[in-house]
Amino acid sequence: MKWYSLALLAAPSQAALRFGCSTLSIQRLDPLVEPGRIPSAHVHQIVGGNTFNATMSGDLGEQGTCTTCTFTEDFSNYWTAVMYFKHTNGSYKRVQIMENDALPAGINGGMTVYYTQQDFNSNGNQKITAFKPGFRMTVGSPTTDSLSAAKGHVGLRFVCLDTKSTRFPELPDFPTKKCKRGIMTVHHFPSCWDGKNLDSPDHQSHMYNTAKEAFSPAGPCPSSHPIRMPQVAYETLWDTTPFDNMWPADGSNPFVLSFGDNKGYGTHADYVFGWKGDSLQRAMDSSCMFQACENGKPLKSQTPAQMNKCSVKTLVNEPTDGWLKELPGMNM
Repeated sequence: MKWYSLALLAAPSQAALRFGCSTLSIQRLDPLVEPGRIPSAHVHQIVGGNTFNATMSGDLGEQGTCTTCTFTEDFSNYWTAVMYFKHTNGSYKRVQIMENDALPAGINGGMTVYYTQQDFNSNGNQKITAFKPGFRMTVGSPTTDSLSAAKGHVGLRFVCLDTKSTRFPELPDFPTKKCKRGIMTVHHFPSCWDGKNLDSPDHQSHMYNTAKEAFSPAGPCPSSHPIRMPQVAYETLWDTTPFDNMWPADGSNPFVLSFGDNKGYGTHADYVFGWKGDSLQRAMDSSCMFQACENGKPLKSQTPAQMNKCSVKTLVNEPTDGWLKELPGMNM
């Protein structure tokens, strides 16, 4: 796959960012959907700025003091449900998270985050408006309970990895076979904004999705949501290989998301904006691609060791790892 095609781009062009974020916390908190609730309904993996808490408000870019992400001006928070393995004896164990091999070595778990403008290979030539302080959104829903509905959530997919670089085919539900190198979850957010609301009651209506599969160029924004914003996407790599010898004898999928979904239909993700000042807009107005945006060109960056040092307090005192009798929060 071609990572860069800068020479082919016509000016003007806007940036495409791809960067790693190490794990900030794994616990039952969800300040977007369940603000103030300790604990929230199910376990999430959270990455990003250290302002993350049970309640979050205001300009996070001015509140944060460290971040687990590559860019030191990004105090946003990004989170997804966690994957567990269910043993035939009924117990559960959390699946460990791997770093993407396209990123620098040494990142502690976490995920790969993208802010793209056109597709995976070029950064396009249209104006991109950065998110505003206080902006937040979700994609997908844990209540999705059918394959047809899951297929309708374009951009929410699973990939059965032959290598860490495998990107196809994209599946709307869990792979039904052992995956040689693990499973990747992919979450693409909508990128068309109504231009008015930083959030909405369902955390989705203020945005409109024209995204297509696998970083393909998105369609034009409708008049109801006319403002093109960055296409945010997450990739999370789960190391399922330690469980290869523990699969059920009937070959059925043994993996579940942390809210008990063993199909993957309800995969979902949350985003809370927290870039400092105009840093994201400056990036979107530049012509850099991926790692070329680092080291002050135009964004300040840090090493994996510095990323891994950032942390937040654990507010929910319960085990989320090791062999568990039930999923945290689930009386199953």
